[in-house]
Amino acid sequence: MSDVIPEEEIETWLKKAPEWEHEGKEIFRVVEFDEFMEGIDFIDAVAEIAEEAGHHPDIDIRWCTITLHLTTHDQGGLTEADFELAKRIDTLID
Repeated sequence: MSDVIPEEEIETWLKKAPEWEHEGKEIFRVVEFDEFMEGIDFIDAVAEIAEEAGHHPDIDIRWCTITLHLTTHDQGGLTEADFELAKRIDTLID
């Protein structure tokens, strides 16, 4: 399991996932879709990637807006696994 990334290093890690924002012990990204089902299809694709990685985001669905939150709960903060999963999720969007 990865170690928690020190607070002073998080900005450097965010450069690898620039669409994500840092808040507290997590990073998050908001994604807007034109249609509700596009967002659900996106979540299905995220679920596949998350299962492969063995690391799962917290997901908030608000009609056509999906918010993904990443943190490593059992480590109590952000780890390399969060940023790796963020980059993989970004490939579904960008």
